[in-house]
Amino acid sequence: MIDKPVELFLDELASKAPTPGGGSAAAIMGAMGAALVSMVCNLTVGKKGYESVEDEMQRLLTDAESVRARMADLVRADMAVFDQVMAAYRMPKDTDEDKQRRAAGIQAALRAATEVPLDCARLCAQVIRLSRVAADHGNRNVISDAGAAVMAAHAALKCAALNVYINVGSLKDEAFARSSVEQLETLLAECEPASEQIFRDVKERL
Repeated sequence: MIDKPVELFLDELASKAPTPGGGSAAAIMGAMGAALVSMVCNLTVGKKGYESVEDEMQRLLTDAESVRARMADLVRADMAVFDQVMAAYRMPKDTDEDKQRRAAGIQAALRAATEVPLDCARLCAQVIRLSRVAADHGNRNVISDAGAAVMAAHAALKCAALNVYINVGSLKDEAFARSSVEQLETLLAECEPASEQIFRDVKERL
Protein backbone atom coordinates (compact mmCIF):
# COMPACT_ATOMS: atom_id res chain seq x y z
CA MET A 1 0.00 0.00 0.00
CA ILE A 2 2.75 2.45 0.90
CA ASP A 3 4.30 1.97 -2.55
CA LYS A 4 1.13 2.85 -4.46
CA PRO A 5 0.40 6.26 -6.01
CA VAL A 6 -1.41 8.67 -3.68
CA GLU A 7 -4.49 8.75 -5.93
CA LEU A 8 -4.81 4.96 -5.83
CA PHE A 9 -4.39 4.95 -2.04
CA LEU A 10 -7.20 7.52 -1.72
CA ASP A 11 -9.42 5.53 -4.08
CA GLU A 12 -8.93 2.41 -1.97
CA LEU A 13 -9.44 4.38 1.24
CA ALA A 14 -12.78 5.61 -0.14
CA SER A 15 -13.89 2.19 -1.38
CA LYS A 16 -16.00 -0.49 0.29
CA ALA A 17 -12.87 -2.45 1.13
CA PRO A 18 -12.22 -2.64 4.88
CA THR A 19 -8.54 -1.83 4.39
CA PRO A 20 -6.94 0.61 4.25
CA GLY A 21 -8.90 2.40 6.95
CA GLY A 22 -8.46 4.90 9.74
CA GLY A 23 -5.41 3.19 11.23
CA SER A 24 -3.53 3.26 7.94
CA ALA A 25 -4.62 6.86 7.38
CA ALA A 26 -3.26 7.77 10.82
CA ALA A 27 0.13 6.28 9.98
CA ILE A 28 0.20 8.08 6.63
CA MET A 29 -0.62 11.39 8.31
CA GLY A 30 2.08 10.77 10.89
CA ALA A 31 4.57 9.96 8.13
CA MET A 32 3.62 13.20 6.39
CA GLY A 33 4.32 15.11 9.59
CA ALA A 34 7.75 13.49 9.85
CA ALA A 35 8.43 14.21 6.17
CA LEU A 36 7.62 17.88 6.70
CA VAL A 37 10.09 18.04 9.58
CA SER A 38 12.67 16.53 7.22
CA MET A 39 11.80 19.15 4.62
CA VAL A 40 12.48 21.96 7.08
CA CYS A 41 15.81 20.34 7.97
CA ASN A 42 16.82 19.89 4.33
CA LEU A 43 16.05 23.55 3.65
CA THR A 44 18.04 24.67 6.69
CA VAL A 45 21.20 22.59 6.43
CA GLY A 46 23.83 24.40 4.39
CA LYS A 47 21.92 27.69 4.33
CA LYS A 48 23.66 30.94 5.14
CA GLY A 49 22.72 32.26 8.55
CA TYR A 50 21.96 28.82 9.99
CA GLU A 51 25.49 27.57 10.53
CA SER A 52 25.03 27.54 14.31
CA VAL A 53 22.19 25.01 14.09
CA GLU A 54 23.68 22.85 11.33
CA ASP A 55 24.57 19.92 13.58
CA GLU A 56 21.23 20.08 15.39
CA MET A 57 19.34 20.09 12.10
CA GLN A 58 21.33 17.12 10.85
CA ARG A 59 20.41 15.15 13.98
CA LEU A 60 16.81 16.24 13.64
CA LEU A 61 16.76 15.08 10.03
CA THR A 62 18.08 11.65 11.03
CA ASP A 63 15.43 11.32 13.73
CA ALA A 64 12.61 12.49 11.45
CA GLU A 65 13.58 10.07 8.69
CA SER A 66 13.74 7.21 11.18
CA VAL A 67 10.23 7.99 12.38
CA ARG A 68 8.96 8.33 8.81
CA ALA A 69 10.25 4.86 7.94
CA ARG A 70 8.65 3.36 11.03
CA MET A 71 5.34 5.05 10.20
CA ALA A 72 5.44 3.50 6.74
CA ASP A 73 5.85 0.08 8.37
CA LEU A 74 2.77 0.79 10.50
CA VAL A 75 0.63 1.39 7.40
CA ARG A 76 1.31 -2.21 6.43
CA ALA A 77 1.03 -3.46 10.01
CA ASP A 78 -2.39 -1.87 10.47
CA MET A 79 -3.77 -3.62 7.43
CA ALA A 80 -2.20 -6.91 8.52
CA VAL A 81 -3.71 -6.83 12.02
CA PHE A 82 -7.14 -5.97 10.65
CA ASP A 83 -6.91 -9.02 8.40
CA GLN A 84 -5.83 -11.02 11.46
CA VAL A 85 -8.91 -9.89 13.38
CA MET A 86 -11.24 -10.76 10.50
CA ALA A 87 -9.60 -14.16 10.09
CA ALA A 88 -10.07 -14.87 13.80
CA TYR A 89 -13.77 -14.05 13.64
CA ARG A 90 -14.12 -16.43 10.68
CA MET A 91 -12.64 -19.36 12.62
CA PRO A 92 -14.99 -22.34 13.06
CA LYS A 93 -17.15 -22.51 16.16
CA ASP A 94 -18.84 -25.87 15.77
CA THR A 95 -17.42 -27.54 18.87
CA ASP A 96 -16.47 -26.30 22.32
CA GLU A 97 -12.82 -26.73 21.36
CA ASP A 98 -13.41 -24.67 18.21
CA LYS A 99 -15.08 -21.96 20.25
CA GLN A 100 -12.20 -21.81 22.73
CA ARG A 101 -9.65 -21.65 19.94
CA ARG A 102 -11.67 -18.97 18.14
CA ALA A 103 -12.07 -16.87 21.30
CA ALA A 104 -8.33 -17.05 21.98
CA GLY A 105 -7.58 -16.12 18.37
CA ILE A 106 -9.90 -13.13 18.53
CA GLN A 107 -8.33 -11.87 21.73
CA ALA A 108 -4.80 -12.24 20.35
CA ALA A 109 -5.80 -10.39 17.18
CA LEU A 110 -7.51 -7.60 19.11
CA ARG A 111 -4.43 -7.19 21.28
CA ALA A 112 -2.28 -6.79 18.16
CA ALA A 113 -4.85 -4.40 16.71
CA THR A 114 -4.49 -2.30 19.86
CA GLU A 115 -0.70 -2.35 19.91
CA VAL A 116 -0.29 -1.08 16.33
CA PRO A 117 -2.25 2.18 16.71
CA LEU A 118 -0.70 2.68 20.15
CA ASP A 119 2.73 2.45 18.51
CA CYS A 120 1.50 4.94 15.92
CA ALA A 121 0.37 7.30 18.70
CA ARG A 122 3.81 7.12 20.33
CA LEU A 123 5.50 7.96 17.04
CA CYS A 124 3.08 10.84 16.46
CA ALA A 125 4.06 12.27 19.84
CA GLN A 126 7.68 12.01 18.75
CA VAL A 127 6.93 13.90 15.53
CA ILE A 128 5.29 16.65 17.58
CA ARG A 129 8.42 16.95 19.70
CA LEU A 130 10.59 17.04 16.57
CA SER A 131 8.33 19.72 15.10
CA ARG A 132 9.08 21.91 18.10
CA VAL A 133 12.78 21.88 17.20
CA ALA A 134 12.06 22.49 13.52
CA ALA A 135 9.84 25.45 14.38
CA ASP A 136 12.37 26.95 16.79
CA HIS A 137 15.55 26.53 14.76
CA GLY A 138 14.60 25.78 11.17
CA ASN A 139 14.76 28.08 8.16
CA ARG A 140 12.29 30.90 8.75
CA ASN A 141 11.26 30.79 5.10
CA VAL A 142 9.67 27.36 5.64
CA ILE A 143 8.50 27.76 9.23
CA SER A 144 4.89 27.25 8.09
CA ASP A 145 5.90 23.71 7.12
CA ALA A 146 7.01 23.06 10.70
CA GLY A 147 3.52 24.14 11.75
CA ALA A 148 1.98 21.87 9.14
CA ALA A 149 4.12 19.02 10.48
CA VAL A 150 2.80 19.37 14.01
CA MET A 151 -0.81 19.64 12.85
CA ALA A 152 -0.47 16.50 10.71
CA ALA A 153 1.09 14.62 13.62
CA HIS A 154 -1.56 15.81 16.06
CA ALA A 155 -4.38 14.76 13.73
CA ALA A 156 -2.68 11.40 13.26
CA LEU A 157 -2.36 10.96 17.02
CA LYS A 158 -6.09 11.50 17.55
CA CYS A 159 -6.93 9.19 14.67
CA ALA A 160 -4.68 6.48 16.12
CA ALA A 161 -6.29 7.04 19.53
CA LEU A 162 -9.73 6.21 18.15
CA ASN A 163 -8.36 2.92 16.82
CA VAL A 164 -7.02 2.07 20.26
CA TYR A 165 -10.32 2.90 21.95
CA ILE A 166 -12.42 0.82 19.55
CA ASN A 167 -10.31 -2.30 20.15
CA VAL A 168 -9.72 -2.15 23.92
CA GLY A 169 -13.47 -2.29 24.50
CA SER A 170 -13.52 -5.90 23.31
CA LEU A 171 -10.42 -7.06 25.19
CA LYS A 172 -10.84 -9.45 28.09
CA ASP A 173 -7.34 -8.71 29.40
CA GLU A 174 -8.42 -5.77 31.53
CA ALA A 175 -4.93 -5.00 32.80
CA PHE A 176 -3.56 -4.69 29.25
CA ALA A 177 -6.58 -2.65 28.14
CA ARG A 178 -6.26 -0.29 31.10
CA SER A 179 -2.52 0.13 30.59
CA SER A 180 -3.01 0.86 26.89
CA VAL A 181 -5.61 3.52 27.58
CA GLU A 182 -3.50 5.10 30.31
CA GLN A 183 -0.49 5.31 28.00
CA LEU A 184 -2.63 6.77 25.24
CA GLU A 185 -4.26 9.38 27.44
CA THR A 186 -0.87 10.44 28.80
CA LEU A 187 0.24 11.07 25.21
CA LEU A 188 -2.95 12.99 24.42
CA ALA A 189 -2.64 15.13 27.52
CA GLU A 190 0.97 15.96 26.68
CA CYS A 191 0.51 16.57 22.97
CA GLU A 192 -2.71 18.59 22.90
CA PRO A 193 -1.26 21.73 24.52
CA ALA A 194 2.15 21.23 22.93
CA SER A 195 0.67 21.08 19.43
CA GLU A 196 -1.46 24.16 19.94
CA GLN A 197 1.50 26.08 21.37
CA ILE A 198 3.70 25.21 18.39
CA PHE A 199 0.90 26.24 16.02
CA ARG A 200 0.51 29.60 17.78
CA ASP A 201 4.26 30.18 17.86
CA VAL A 202 4.57 29.45 14.15
CA LYS A 203 1.63 31.69 13.30
CA GLU A 204 3.14 34.58 15.23
CA ARG A 205 6.37 34.34 13.23
CA LEU A 206 4.72 34.39 9.80
